[in-house]
Amino acid sequence: MAAPYDEAAWSEEAARRAWGGAVPLQVHLHDADVTTLPPPPPFLTLGRRIGYLPLLVPVIKAHFSNALPPGVDTVWFEYKGLPLKWYVPIGVLFDLLCADPERPWNLIVHFRGYPSEILSPCEGEDSVKWSYMNSLKEATFIITGNSKSVMNMSQADQVALWESVMKGNLDGYKNISTRLKLGPFEEDGFVRTPSIEHQRQQSSDEPESPGSGRPCRVPVRLYVRVQEDLEDIEDAVPLSDWESVSYINRPFEIRKIEGRSYITLEHALQTLLPEFFSSKPAGRADDSQHVEALDSVLDDSDITKKAKVKLVRVQGIELDMDIPFLWVANSLKNPEYYLHICVYVGTRKQYSRVDGKC
Repeated sequence: MAAPYDEAAWSEEAARRAWGGAVPLQVHLHDADVTTLPPPPPFLTLGRRIGYLPLLVPVIKAHFSNALPPGVDTVWFEYKGLPLKWYVPIGVLFDLLCADPERPWNLIVHFRGYPSEILSPCEGEDSVKWSYMNSLKEATFIITGNSKSVMNMSQADQVALWESVMKGNLDGYKNISTRLKLGPFEEDGFVRTPSIEHQRQQSSDEPESPGSGRPCRVPVRLYVRVQEDLEDIEDAVPLSDWESVSYINRPFEIRKIEGRSYITLEHALQTLLPEFFSSKPAGRADDSQHVEALDSVLDDSDITKKAKVKLVRVQGIELDMDIPFLWVANSLKNPEYYLHICVYVGTRKQYSRVDGKC
């Protein structure tokens, strides 16, 4: 007899696999930084999916130290000519830039010539930690309506939380993060804190009061990559600049819908990205910048472009559109409580009938 389905256990297993996930990297030193002959061999390592490229610099620099020129290091990475944004998790960069997963992922590291016109400044681990904590505050505000739980963390807890993220220590992370009272997200439209859930289990026969939970909003970061005439994902061309990617912060609010057993990933994406599920972008008052960004990719004065979602990836997984969205949010979110979703979109030109032409 098959074992009974245990959603909590499956969610826990998924979270552990996401935290344990890594991308095999082969890092090459840029030719301009090589001062020895023969040039040093590439450096092979694993980059944690939930981690960040600058956190790998100490071990990478140690490998290439004998070949580096003198001077002040300004370390940055590139992939096929594209400078990589250091504040985007490694797993997200890989999912977004490698339509056909490349293993190992071949990156080039530079120790000079930082492209400040493309990348924001990075001062190593301190910058990454600041970016992480800032994202955590943003996510907390989306979920609870304020950032007090993060702002009131002790210095010791902040250090412990950050170290657990750097080391990929899920148990240590949970010991600290549960004090923030940010989840889990639930289908009834409320997000419950551990103390509230404990009280509910103790008095399950009593009706739940309206104030026992908070309206549920899931912090989502979408990375939308658009390519014209993309029929098969294997035909995706390498990105030459970041203008081809729409980077969108947009929370998803859970609303109980009559007759719907659960909210699917497809339904969530239809709500989050109406631009690709209707003939015309449907913006909101607070999304003007986002709509303009998509318009710059999709709009054409002479033609109408039909857009179709070709691939959706979360934590390296090509997800089925019928999967429950809240399972994805609870199980596959990153340590800053954002759910990162990479979306590949193909567009097709369809000429309008104007003056007898089509």
